[in-house]
Amino acid sequence: AAWLTHLAGDRVEVRSAGSNPGAHVNPAAVEAMREVGIDISAEVPKMLTVDAVKESDVCITMGCGDTCPVFPGKRYLDWQLDDPAGQGVEAVRPIRDEIKVLVEGLIKEIAPEKTA
Repeated sequence: AAWLTHLAGDRVEVRSAGSNPGAHVNPAAVEAMREVGIDISAEVPKMLTVDAVKESDVCITMGCGDTCPVFPGKRYLDWQLDDPAGQGVEAVRPIRDEIKVLVEGLIKEIAPEKTA
């Protein structure tokens, strides 16, 4: 969500939630994002709701499996990434960078910059 908000700005409405959210954002993820100038320290993990999925055009999952609600007409992408839980910032950096590449591709597809 942080990369999408940072890179797409107001061209995309971003929601972030999890099927089993933790009590707080992974401190290593906070540090890794801070290193690239994005502050996620005030973010709070949220539970994924049926309404959030219904209101979305594209749903990105990261190992959600059968716990995520699925509705006809929605586009679902499951990004296979290493789980950063319990890992240090050194292990989180490559995950952060992989997510950035995936988000950049998604933006080109769903919300390209308008040319003059």
